[in-house]
Amino acid sequence: MNVNLGPTFDKFVGKLLSSGLYQSQSEIVREGLRLLKEQKDAKQARVRQFKRELAVGIEQADQGRLVDGEKVFQRLRKRGSERQSQAA
Repeated sequence: MNVNLGPTFDKFVGKLLSSGLYQSQSEIVREGLRLLKEQKDAKQARVRQFKRELAVGIEQADQGRLVDGEKVFQRLRKRGSERQSQAA
């Protein structure tokens, strides 16, 4: 497989090779693809988790187990203010 990376990435790959961290261009590309796959897999896992949590919330709402939105936002604002006070 031949890939044209363009001047910016060609220069980046050259610097990585010069650093001695990698032995070949193929090794660098494999590492980049591995990281991309990890990132994509992690995103898919987050989406699956979100869908599970959403399904639970919908089920709770269907059962009438709801929380007053204004009360939730009041608690969130209070918590945010407390965190800002602690950080200062």
